[in-house]
Amino acid sequence: MNSDFVIGGSRVAMLDRARVYACGVTPYDVTHLGHAATFVWVDVLARVLRLLDVEPEVCRNVTDVDDVLDAASERAGAYYDRFAAIHQFQFDDDMAALNVRPPEHEPRAHRYVESVIRLACGLLGRGAAYSSGGSVYFRGHDVPARAGVERLEALRLARQFGGRPDDPAKEDEFDVAVWQASEPGHPSWDSPWGPGRPGWHAECVAMSLSVLGAGVDIHAGGADLRFPHHAYHAAMAEAFTGITPYARSWFHVGTVAVAGEKMAKSAGNLVLLGDLLAEHSSDTIRLMILDRPWQSSWDYLPQQADAAADRVEALRRAAARDEAASQAAVGEVHRLLAHELDVPAALDVAIEAGGITARTLATTLGLRDPHAGGV
Repeated sequence: MNSDFVIGGSRVAMLDRARVYACGVTPYDVTHLGHAATFVWVDVLARVLRLLDVEPEVCRNVTDVDDVLDAASERAGAYYDRFAAIHQFQFDDDMAALNVRPPEHEPRAHRYVESVIRLACGLLGRGAAYSSGGSVYFRGHDVPARAGVERLEALRLARQFGGRPDDPAKEDEFDVAVWQASEPGHPSWDSPWGPGRPGWHAECVAMSLSVLGAGVDIHAGGADLRFPHHAYHAAMAEAFTGITPYARSWFHVGTVAVAGEKMAKSAGNLVLLGDLLAEHSSDTIRLMILDRPWQSSWDYLPQQADAAADRVEALRRAAARDEAASQAAVGEVHRLLAHELDVPAALDVAIEAGGITARTLATTLGLRDPHAGGV
């Protein structure tokens, strides 16, 4: 392992294995470019780890117990689990079309309800949660400050993401449900506190701890999930296990916007992955996503795909050159990828060096063109 591997501003020293938890989709709608950007970057993160002789163990969850999914399935007149399964199949098909490798683990929230109940019991026993009105709430009064989020902004985000800060059953507006009491229009399971369902943050905690253990090397997901979701995930996990930090590094991938507004169904500005793939190769879409700093949010413009196609062609031509291996160039590509996944700089080096350097980078970036060393 390259001892200088740096991601998210943190040096992460690993031997043979890296535990990566990636926040997956809520399967209730079609895949858009914003989804694709996150999961292509996670895929490349795993490929770079393999390049550096570390075997990634990626756990990418499926949030198939969720208020948004419940509302969508009700509108469609379908039961939540069947509705989620159909959309999950479509998502998996989209990821395969983009050459995103399946994760080693893909837990589905509805199979971890008992784990959430055990999590709630553990948090209650540690005084980190309390029961009220058939729900169990995690004490989160200090989570915004720990995450570096101002109070008013934290309240805005809590409301935006369904955190219900005005819930009268709570002791504090920043407490969040580990277990939510049963409500009409939502699936329900039995628990020691009565019928109900898992809270969003608690689902991810239960799946992460069950699959990967008490902590992870890298926690990945969209930058828009930094607060409240990732902040509460870490706080709950640390309160339950007593082990800090929960994540040694955070991989918050920049969001994709259109005309300055984050891509979202509610904004009506989705750029659908299926539409992009109907006009461009998967290599082009991947490089349009990857040829920029992973942390940076960006505005999508149609002409970016044309520029990415030119970049793919330049790498393909460089890879086809029969040039002697340059250890210096190969080593420089490794160094650039090991330091914050600097794909733009690595592409410049590989296109200039050609030969094995370009073919190695093409493989690591998951490009499919056989002349460019794709997989």
